[in-house]
Amino acid sequence: MDDDGTRGGRGPGADRAPGPAAPPPPAHPPRVPHPASGTHPADPHQGDRNQADPYPADRKQADPQPGRPAEQWRAGSASAQPVEHRPAGPASAAPPVEQPAPGAPVDAWLRTPRPQQEPGVWRYGYTPPPPEESERVSDRSLLVGALIALLSALLLWSLWRNGYLPYRLVPLKLFTPGEWWNPGTSGGPRTIEGSDALTVYEAILFGLLAYGCGRIGNFSELFRRHVAERGQPFLALAAAVAAGLTQLLVWKETLPVVRPVLVLVASVAGGEIYQSQTVVNVIYGLIAAAVLWPFARLGRWRELIAARRGGGTAPAPADPSAPATTTSADQWPELRAAGWTDAADTLTAEVRTGRMNDVDVARLRHAWRLATRRPDRLGPLAESVLRTGGAAALHPSGHRDLPRRTARHDVLTGQVRIGRCADDPHNPYVRRGTGLALDPALLGTSLLAVGPPGAGKSARLVRPAVEALALRALAGQAAVLAVGGAGEPLGPDDAFDVVVRVGHPGSAHDIDLYGGTTDPDEAAAVLAEGLVGDVGSLDSRRAATVLAQLLGPYRAAHGHFPSVPELRELLDGTPAAFAGLRASLEAAGHHAMLRELDARSRQAGGPGDPAPALADRVALLDRPTFAGFFATGPDARPFELRALGQYPLRVRVDLPERGHAEASRLLTRLLLAQFTAITAARTDTSLFVCLVLDDATHAVTAETVRGIRRLRSVNAGAVLALRTVDDVPEALHTPLLGAVGCTAAFSGITTWDGKRFAEAWGKEWVETREVAQHTVFADQPFTRALHALRKLVTGKAVTTDAVTVRQVEKERWSASELAYAVPSGHAVIRLANVDGEHAPPLLVHLDG
Repeated sequence: MDDDGTRGGRGPGADRAPGPAAPPPPAHPPRVPHPASGTHPADPHQGDRNQADPYPADRKQADPQPGRPAEQWRAGSASAQPVEHRPAGPASAAPPVEQPAPGAPVDAWLRTPRPQQEPGVWRYGYTPPPPEESERVSDRSLLVGALIALLSALLLWSLWRNGYLPYRLVPLKLFTPGEWWNPGTSGGPRTIEGSDALTVYEAILFGLLAYGCGRIGNFSELFRRHVAERGQPFLALAAAVAAGLTQLLVWKETLPVVRPVLVLVASVAGGEIYQSQTVVNVIYGLIAAAVLWPFARLGRWRELIAARRGGGTAPAPADPSAPATTTSADQWPELRAAGWTDAADTLTAEVRTGRMNDVDVARLRHAWRLATRRPDRLGPLAESVLRTGGAAALHPSGHRDLPRRTARHDVLTGQVRIGRCADDPHNPYVRRGTGLALDPALLGTSLLAVGPPGAGKSARLVRPAVEALALRALAGQAAVLAVGGAGEPLGPDDAFDVVVRVGHPGSAHDIDLYGGTTDPDEAAAVLAEGLVGDVGSLDSRRAATVLAQLLGPYRAAHGHFPSVPELRELLDGTPAAFAGLRASLEAAGHHAMLRELDARSRQAGGPGDPAPALADRVALLDRPTFAGFFATGPDARPFELRALGQYPLRVRVDLPERGHAEASRLLTRLLLAQFTAITAARTDTSLFVCLVLDDATHAVTAETVRGIRRLRSVNAGAVLALRTVDDVPEALHTPLLGAVGCTAAFSGITTWDGKRFAEAWGKEWVETREVAQHTVFADQPFTRALHALRKLVTGKAVTTDAVTVRQVEKERWSASELAYAVPSGHAVIRLANVDGEHAPPLLVHLDG
């Protein structure tokens, strides 16, 4: 029977932590190996694979529950798994998404350029767009302009040839002897030398006329738009037809080419050169070749012939899988520069043969960077690489990839492609058509996504972000906590190290209501924020004081914090609970804690006492469904959120939203408060930590907004998804939008939400054109008659346009545009990174 990814009850399964079984050999290249493929094909040292762990000594036992034997975390037995790894079947046999493109080998992927770009640009193989064209001339105007220029040139040439242009020979006579010409300004040539000079003169004028006609008529744009853009073989055929027609006109002497060339050759080499028929043939051949050469260049005949000889396809770029130089990325130049040539050769062979995937490359590069900070780790890492190849420095779970990817990832840069910028006037020209991606530098400023149900927040934004963080965790560079309702598409169980199913009897882990801390004041502050942080009439500081007055004495008496039923009794002021706690404190001699308990007794029932409200909220968790959860005794097995800041964990929490919506919101609020408090207090910030809330309804409080603002300084971030901004208290709308660096407005939001985004994104200076039409009044009778005739024909009065151009400040996106102009499947996303760089709001077609 399917037990929803768990097996057994909470008793035998609750004391086990994640750790997959010994994986089978990887799949054949270049397909990325199955996530369970952690074994090298020829690995005789399977037991020594993790000797060169890239993580510091305090991270080697990535156990979310301190105090457990390390063997349980690192073990490879199937019983050590918190969730069941189902066998491959029809439902799980979907092939993984090839990264970055189907069939691309890893070495080609590794050598693909990733230039630095603006925030959010998909960098893998990025090519900049062509320069933006000014106002594009219509095809009709282009053709009419070219035709007019051609007719004007023919008319001018005809007038020249027939002698209708006065003084046409004056420039020539100024630079030639006068005895060559007949008297008068219009006198023609008198000698043979004059005739030859006139022939060359006409050829030069014809060339200038043809050049001017081409420039004025914009024939180059006409050729590019209607001939070159059609590609081969139309381009070569059109050039061949034009070349044939030109050759015909040249040899018919319609175009002045042959005779001027013969005259110039004779003037330089002498007329005797034409006594040899061979020389004449050579000159004719050179003329024909010179006429054909520009058409061959325009038609790209050489490329077409080479393509036909090579198999009938266009010439392809150099094979990316061909052997590269020793400085290319797939040759591991950083290892070679440090002198570890053998290890570099081993990894190069692993990449070339397809025994490594993109996650292996990113993981080993990160392990090498960590090892260079501690030179004593370089030797063990190199030795592990020589033994296990791409399986060295493996993630503690043993996974080398996710079971399945639903988006395009570039693990080398940590980017995940979520969509493509639309070709819309709101988007800058350089961003239109480019891919949009998220990475830790962007998520470090936190992200707020707002959209109605069905807009695609979970499938097209949240799920790809969780996948990217999980892949980065497998590379040892991040930790992720994904929180959503049971059955939400945040990823399969096999994609996570720890899966907490609140209220499910088969869950291997609980949630620690106190965040794993032993300080009563710290635990009280976080718990108060989770319990009543959304209640505007209550001061969370007073609530934290009440909780501290109870948690401190209880821990001093029992060595641990109270469970949910016990905490509820204490908050309700049950006499038996107070009496038992007082007796325990008196027996142990905790007089300071007795004073705390006495203070709580005196304040109980007073005006403004927050204890009843706290008790009502705790009662939401004191339900039969949650019996056995939130335990605090020595037998409890809660997941401590504090482990996220120490180990590259992948954690998913499933909340029972359908039957216990209010309790789920309370737990979401508690997890957010714990996350902001724990990440802000950690000292080692080398690991990027991110919290992903698939539904942050009523989870944001004033304190958590301040905590979110501090996350970017401690290498952490949060992704919050809301159905509407009204799910946050109105007083927090502006602080929340100001605390996050990345915001996304999905299609279907209301104008009220759109107004808040429009105000947060600000305005920009744009150029506007105002056209005013003024009626033209004529004074002359003939002009009035013409205007009357025009009005009779067109039905409109004769007007003139007055154009006013000015700079105005306008909203980047108005509230109405966000509510009604964003198509389905699109979102307007504004991005900023931790370095302060930002991108304007972009209309994005989501394809995550």
